[in-house]
Amino acid sequence: MVSYRRAKVAGACYFLTLGLQDRSSDLLVRHHVELGRAMRYMQQRKPCRVPAIVLLPDHVHMLMTLPEGDADYSSRIRLCKSSFVSALRMRADVCIKLNAKGEANVWQRRFWEHLIRDEQDFAAHVDYIHINPLKHGLVERVDDWIFSSFHRYVRAGLLPAHWAGGAEPAVIHAGE
Repeated sequence: MVSYRRAKVAGACYFLTLGLQDRSSDLLVRHHVELGRAMRYMQQRKPCRVPAIVLLPDHVHMLMTLPEGDADYSSRIRLCKSSFVSALRMRADVCIKLNAKGEANVWQRRFWEHLIRDEQDFAAHVDYIHINPLKHGLVERVDDWIFSSFHRYVRAGLLPAHWAGGAEPAVIHAGE
């Protein structure tokens, strides 16, 4: 068996990708409310900040900043995944099957993690997160994808609404 080595730096920021087993599924956007509740539950039980996130049909990208003295992002991911699966199991319209180990057929077992090195790396990953719906052909403008922290960045004045995907909004002059 392969022994995975993960970066573990207390109080650091990590770029994380969680994927569904069925990469053709749209389960995450169909059940975005349940995923949002699972994220909030995770943050209540194991506080952390999520400076940027995008929810796509079959995977999630996020930045997660851990509290000082804490390097345990894995338990947060596990808590989020299990809470989401538990919520789905309550729904009659979702078929959750368990394998011989009792694992649900929802999430891929592992997840991708990258330790953010500096401000430039952080900014590059925020951009990557926000442009992902455009990259996957889900929208023509980043602003059109509702399941993204991009809108929070626009409201905070950190990015323009037309960033990376579409022309500047048309300016209409009086009398035209």
